[in-house]
Amino acid sequence: MPTYTNKVIWKSEHLGHTYCGNGTEMDFSAPPALYGHPNMMTPEDAYLMAINTCVHMMVLWAVERFKLKLVSLECTAEGEVEEYIDKTSWFKKVVLYPKITVRGSSEGIVKRMLEMAKKYSTIAESLKGEIIIKPEIEIVK
Repeated sequence: MPTYTNKVIWKSEHLGHTYCGNGTEMDFSAPPALYGHPNMMTPEDAYLMAINTCVHMMVLWAVERFKLKLVSLECTAEGEVEEYIDKTSWFKKVVLYPKITVRGSSEGIVKRMLEMAKKYSTIAESLKGEIIIKPEIEIVK
């Protein structure tokens, strides 16, 4: 089984730096509303990005398995945070809004392909909150 690593270090205030096992590194901060710095990656951004990018890669895999002719693909992820009375919070649900255009298929096949992509997404399948896919599908000749 593969393993992945990540290291974080504190730089100052609400600012850190992260090193990924694949060589990627970047600064990150808490969200500005939580005393963080603006225009920086936040843990919340990284969470949504992890879901969105993993499902995206699995869509590309499923497109190949379904032998679909992909014309375009983009996806926006939106997370809904629920806060409890003690000020703890969690992502109750994440909605993915893929816009996908394929050539010479049907909407039903594309929807099945998206379900398969979600099912095989390691990140999406590892989460406690609900993951919903609301696609905008275009079929072209």
